[in-house]
Amino acid sequence: MISETEAQELLAGKDLIAIGMKADEVRRRLRGTQTTFVRVFEIHADAPATSLPARTSAGEFRIVGTPRSLEAAIGAVRSGRTLAATTALTGFSLFDLVALGSLDETLRVLRGEGLDEISEVPLDILDAPAAAITAARGAGLAVRRLTVNVQPDERLALAQRARDLQNEVGGIHAFAPLPRTISISSPTTGYDDVKQIAVTRLVADNIASIQVDWQLYGPKLAQFALTIGADDLDAVAAVDQGVLGTRRSPIEEIRGNIRAAGLEPIERNARFEAIG
Repeated sequence: MISETEAQELLAGKDLIAIGMKADEVRRRLRGTQTTFVRVFEIHADAPATSLPARTSAGEFRIVGTPRSLEAAIGAVRSGRTLAATTALTGFSLFDLVALGSLDETLRVLRGEGLDEISEVPLDILDAPAAAITAARGAGLAVRRLTVNVQPDERLALAQRARDLQNEVGGIHAFAPLPRTISISSPTTGYDDVKQIAVTRLVADNIASIQVDWQLYGPKLAQFALTIGADDLDAVAAVDQGVLGTRRSPIEEIRGNIRAAGLEPIERNARFEAIG
């Protein structure tokens, strides 16, 4: 692990190649050339689907959005459980669930309805994330992924927070350090984003995977991120419209982009188990 001083100097510097090479060394030490990805079928918390589109193949069914009530959350879990069948059903931000009442009771109820895993632990806005993760696991829900809602000013502190949280609670497999909500007034640049990926890989070297959202950030940034520390791609489309042919299907596009970066594509499920 690099020192805080070294990390600050890298963030402040302009030599993206140097920081990228350092991060890639850590990535290859931890994961070799293996690059995982997951096809996700999304179910909105307040408008759950009742059936699956044709040509759906998912390694994870995920409830997205903020439920307006516990009842809405329960309805989404019930719908998702039916659609997912034996595939893992994940969902919700721990931050959003805190607002629904007693967190322990909410987690217990959602687990009882069939939720398998919490999908988001937003480090920038969630108070006492260790306690919230412990509560979720106590209710029987897996927690494997840390996220960021809105990019804070202190980028280095965010990576340090992820590292320290892993030391405290363990069991975290992936950290997605880029914000899920992109500010219209002050958006991040691609340069800042890839530098954040690299520094996060260097600082949080006790977390197996650094993740980039394929749909949110697009194939160009995601592919470049794989060469400077990232090794997992989230939210690949689970539905193939069938209009571009087999060679240009979502699954072949993602595999082609990973191979073009000189890496080995491995499809996984929500449990980070290889499935293809």
